[in-house]
Amino acid sequence: MKVTWSPLADEQVDEAVAYISDDNPTAALQWLERLLDRTKSLATFPDSGRVVPELGRQDIREIIVRPYRVMYRRKDGLVEIAAVRHDAREFDEKEISP
Repeated sequence: MKVTWSPLADEQVDEAVAYISDDNPTAALQWLERLLDRTKSLATFPDSGRVVPELGRQDIREIIVRPYRVMYRRKDGLVEIAAVRHDAREFDEKEISP
């Protein structure tokens, strides 16, 4: 499967890296590397994430890269990273709606 990123998810990753980097640039880089490793593995294991509890839909899943939720959609040979949200922030279904 191919892994792609939505424009929103790209923006959210940039914001997360900047936020973490304010306190610890090394930690920001380490988090980004973990994020990229985990999302890369979705190409081989697209069902490895859990179903997003707030939705209960099999096609929308998430992996956790602490302290962020990485939400993605599976469809026809494609995994699209839809949103990257800090787990303390309120869930917003509009972010992952197609």
